[in-house]
Amino acid sequence: MMLCLDAGNSRLKWGLSRDLGWIWIAQGALLYDDANAIETLRRTLADSRPRQVVACNVAGDQGARAIAAIVAELPCPLDWLVSSSAACGVTNRYEQPRQLGNDRWAASIGARALHSGNAIVVMTGTATTIDALDAHGNFLGGLILPGLHLMHAILADKTANLPLAQGCYRELPRNTGDAIASGALHATLGAIERIARQFDSPALVLLSGGAAVALAEAGGQPYRLVDNLVLEGLRRYGRRHSALE
Repeated sequence: MMLCLDAGNSRLKWGLSRDLGWIWIAQGALLYDDANAIETLRRTLADSRPRQVVACNVAGDQGARAIAAIVAELPCPLDWLVSSSAACGVTNRYEQPRQLGNDRWAASIGARALHSGNAIVVMTGTATTIDALDAHGNFLGGLILPGLHLMHAILADKTANLPLAQGCYRELPRNTGDAIASGALHATLGAIERIARQFDSPALVLLSGGAAVALAEAGGQPYRLVDNLVLEGLRRYGRRHSALE
């Protein structure tokens, strides 16, 4: 059994996967300051006894401490996924490959495993990342922009008369709440469409994260929803890494 840990900006996501087949036994998420949730997960893992742990971290010391607490008593090594020049059929074309966020690299590995053609990998969280992956497995580059909720919060915080939006998506909004909510979605969808123009043939949009459903419902590109692309990439990396040892 494999344990995958994704320390993101605001939460730690985890997943347990069987050794045979591509089946997730369980997945979940917890806040870094939720000691009870961390302790509950530790007890669950003590019973499950994973034989391999793969993790990535973009949350700095906070994420590292949470992962260390979770795996401290597990009788198996911790394998960190960090960005590299190539892994699992993906070639990193970043100018300095190690500067690519580990979560973006893991998501690209997961996307490549799920789809062999041109792909736009969209991760929606505190920030939204939109990355281009071609049919040859080249990570071509991508964008980082504020997540939908962060866009709403910035407008509410930095303007005098705009509220924290609770509106709905509309093509042409006729109230302020809808205008803010729709503006954030339009901005993100526009960025996805501009990345799609970089390809000579159609690209599948793989959407993951908290705003994935909202983007899918409002967007016009062919898409596939994936519960957690980073966990998927960690699992694929762990399987490949284990097979090479």
